[in-house]
Amino acid sequence: MKKFVHHITILTVISLGVAVTSCSKDWLNAAPENQASGDDSTFGDPLNAQRFVNSAYTNLLTWEQSSFSWIGATSITSDDADKGSSPGDNGTDKDQMDALSYTASTPTFYSLWGSNYLGVNYCNQALENVPQFAIEESLKTRYAAEVRFLRAYYYFNLVRMFGNIPKIDRVINYENAEDRESAYTQLPPDSIYTLIKSDLEFALQNLPKNTEYGAENLGRATMGAAAGLLAKVSMYKKEWDRAYSLTDSIINGAVGAYALVNDYTTIWREVGENSSESLFEIQSSGVQNSSVQQFSQVQGISQGTFNVPPAQVFQGWGFNSPSADLYNAYGEGDVRRDATIISVGNTLFDGVRVLSATNPRYNYKAYQSILQETYGGNTNYSNVNIRVLRMGEIYLIRAEAANELGNTAIALSSLNAVRARARGNNADAVPDIQTGDQVELRQTIWNERRLELAMEFDRFFDLIRTGQAGTVLRAHGKQFVDGKHELFPIPQNEIIASDNRLQQNPGY
Repeated sequence: MKKFVHHITILTVISLGVAVTSCSKDWLNAAPENQASGDDSTFGDPLNAQRFVNSAYTNLLTWEQSSFSWIGATSITSDDADKGSSPGDNGTDKDQMDALSYTASTPTFYSLWGSNYLGVNYCNQALENVPQFAIEESLKTRYAAEVRFLRAYYYFNLVRMFGNIPKIDRVINYENAEDRESAYTQLPPDSIYTLIKSDLEFALQNLPKNTEYGAENLGRATMGAAAGLLAKVSMYKKEWDRAYSLTDSIINGAVGAYALVNDYTTIWREVGENSSESLFEIQSSGVQNSSVQQFSQVQGISQGTFNVPPAQVFQGWGFNSPSADLYNAYGEGDVRRDATIISVGNTLFDGVRVLSATNPRYNYKAYQSILQETYGGNTNYSNVNIRVLRMGEIYLIRAEAANELGNTAIALSSLNAVRARARGNNADAVPDIQTGDQVELRQTIWNERRLELAMEFDRFFDLIRTGQAGTVLRAHGKQFVDGKHELFPIPQNEIIASDNRLQQNPGY
């Protein structure tokens, strides 16, 4: 068994649909079913401590958290992808995401706001309640480290999307006026990043290495995952010394056993799950309640014809179609292009040949094979793990940090390690970068991030982070407005629920 969700019964959690579509007190107070009372029957069962922790992981699987809304906000907004599907199918609001014409009433944003704060709440519930269980102190500490890693992940999403946001670092009693006020008090990003870094430093010090977990815990947060996310956060904050030291500790094995896998094309297949490449993945098992809801279906090949019966191909809606601009960005012979993009006419790794389809391109990194991978028989639930942190990015964070610190040799060696894999067996493809001044090398590394991490939900944030968004997205036909589109709007329903205490972002 490969994923801890297979082994551990995860308690049913409150309906996320209620939490994100009604007033904010729902996500402030939501708790895993049968865990919120704090009575003797809850704390008398040590397994309930684990269930509090598991609820923070389970939230990662929801439609609102990691599926359609996340895909729309992080990928369809960028130059890497177009809306896809058919011209008349707007996917609720994905046409708005594609055109950057969204407003504070666009459903994607209240889904993402609500689901990420629900995740924060589950983490806070665990941090408050787990210490009350009669379990070993070392296990309590590990559980705290796991949920603080996850809380940092949820807040990293929130602060990048919305900017000034409430910092909720404890269980909120909505009936308490002081708690209620703090829940609607927006703090600047620096304050949120302080919490994120504190959580990740704690996780880094108290999580096991990946080699120290048993098979039943595969997929849980590790020391390496904490180091990787903290390195990424440090990159966003331009804290280059910290970003460099953390990535160096990962590459050199100080925080676990990790390495670039030799074959880029296998990373997103079932055989590539939880490999040495991965620091953290959202575990999806292909069955209800243990899968990322409709992740592959949303992005799957739509209305295709194939060299095999259609029933043998996991088809879908065709959203998040890789753009022609992304396809053309790859150099000749770069194996990453055809490992990232399904093009009509391609033969896939399982022998399926795409003869025709609604769109010319689809996201290969979301593809679920029926013929060669575990499939539960329902396209709502794919077996595809979402790779959140992996070694390809770690090498590129180290390259960027080294370049900013003036260490050109390490920057080049880190960059070229990624490029060497991209050439596969073609010695003439994807040549090593030999030199370049700091400014030129900076742009080269940014471009490499696009190619290496395409369709992995980083491109839009990278464009914002590096100050390229306006130039790049306007050239791609998107109406990016400087001073506005660097952030998404605070959901209007949240502003109303706060009695207008939440302030809208500029331009909305």
